[in-house]
Amino acid sequence: MTAIHELTARSYVPDRRGPRGLIKRLLPQTLFGRSLLIIVTPVILLQVVATWIFYDRHWDTMTNRLAFAVAGEIGMVIEQLERDGSMADRTDTLAMAARTMDLILTFEPEAVIPPRHNSLNGLLERTLGMALDERVRKPFNVDSRVASNWIEIRVQLTDGVLSVMAPERRLFSSTTYIFLLWMVGAAMVLFAIAIIFMRNQIRPIRRLAAAADAFGKGRDVTRFKLEGATEVRQAAAAFLVMRERIQRQISQRTEMLAGVSHDLRTPLTRMKLQLELFNDSPDVEDLKADVIDMEQMIEGYLAFARGEGAEAPVPTDLNRLINEAVSSARRDGAIIDVHLEGELNLPLRPNSVKRCLANLIGNARRYADHVWVQAGRREDAIEITVDDDGPGIPTGSHEDVFRPFFRLEGSRNRSTGGVGLGLTIARDVIRSHGGDITLAESPRGGLRALVRLPV
Repeated sequence: MTAIHELTARSYVPDRRGPRGLIKRLLPQTLFGRSLLIIVTPVILLQVVATWIFYDRHWDTMTNRLAFAVAGEIGMVIEQLERDGSMADRTDTLAMAARTMDLILTFEPEAVIPPRHNSLNGLLERTLGMALDERVRKPFNVDSRVASNWIEIRVQLTDGVLSVMAPERRLFSSTTYIFLLWMVGAAMVLFAIAIIFMRNQIRPIRRLAAAADAFGKGRDVTRFKLEGATEVRQAAAAFLVMRERIQRQISQRTEMLAGVSHDLRTPLTRMKLQLELFNDSPDVEDLKADVIDMEQMIEGYLAFARGEGAEAPVPTDLNRLINEAVSSARRDGAIIDVHLEGELNLPLRPNSVKRCLANLIGNARRYADHVWVQAGRREDAIEITVDDDGPGIPTGSHEDVFRPFFRLEGSRNRSTGGVGLGLTIARDVIRSHGGDITLAESPRGGLRALVRLPV
């Protein structure tokens, strides 16, 4: 379980070099985001193409037709005004045009329009300008800001100015807004459906990931059931089988070691009783010491092999465990300074973690005069540091000391250390919780043990 957790954490190393690394940084990192991108991208491209075709065909064609129709009507009115011989005839012509063409026309005698210095702004004004150039062929000005929803067209005649007020509906098709509303509305509906669908599909994967993460941290996985697509169900089923195999292996190991413990303790007890019957002599005392050492070694071996055992993780106050381990060491004469940063609560196997802390503190005080213990939350984990002012450990041996039964001092004399299982047991406990222990040089001059527990 710990090996799988470590392999998963170390195997993902994002490639951030070159164009591919840039693309990976820009793309969504979650499966939900990438799946949604796969669904949304074709919809957006389709809408862009449809909008381009609409504006290139519908908008251009319809606007041209409407603009040329209005320009043609203005041209016809101008020709009729030029034929009329009197002002009364012109008034009748303008009135008839207003009734039949949905235009407001007025004639301003002797008026002159100022020359146009600026080009026409906007697609509608430019289209109307081209139509007037072709159909009217006289100087003109176009003003789309004279009134709301109206466009004023002033045409210079020989004896005055013709003012034409044309409503925007004569020049602009409302289907544009309808089309855009349909496009945006349809896109929003599709996006909502896609989000709901993808959330339902991603939810089982997230639950599986959460269950695997909790199991990797040594916590119970309850109320986990198979759900989702076929592939997700297969992965969840494989996870459940793996969990059962690991739990069965741990249970079998614990049961076997209980029997081994009993079988080993029985002959040692008989040996102790036999030695008590002998007269005191240097050889007998040496044998008694050897038996005591054997008992202590067996306890160390069994403690290492038991690992987490059958202890269940429960919400635990880590500060309390640290204080208890420090108090126990202080009763044995150790000088320890403790600094705890706020409340530290998380699911733990309290007895196993307490044994781990006792091993780290005991290892530090065995070789140093002063020990410093500090604990606090760092981002998504809780870090515990145990510093000492002892001789330390060579950098090349920082990983070796975690190997079972490895000792820098080669003998098994307990006056110079234990049997080489203290740090091994400590790391095994922390890794069973999804964390790790590393060693480094301490700023205090000796060795630093850094414990990192994920929250």
